[in-house]
Amino acid sequence: MKKNRQVIQLPLVTEKITNLQENLNQYAFQVDRLANKIEIKKAVEERFDVHVEKVRTMNYQGKLKRMGRFEGRRASWKKAIVTLKAGQKIELFENV
Repeated sequence: MKKNRQVIQLPLVTEKITNLQENLNQYAFQVDRLANKIEIKKAVEERFDVHVEKVRTMNYQGKLKRMGRFEGRRASWKKAIVTLKAGQKIELFENV
């Protein structure tokens, strides 16, 4: 079983996700590509001490990039959008 810090890699903060946080109580995280919804739910609940209602996941393929005649690929990654129960909140940037 993976540890919480292995499952949740980093929180995602964009305009769209900030709007989801304010209106629908949803938070987004970049997670381990092999993590399933149950592991993500347990990791968020243990790490932030909240109750998770629903987890949605999306897989993103790495983009193909070129530097002159050389080709490379960015890393593939997985995004999870976590819906919290009413009244719950995650403080991502408390001291900022």
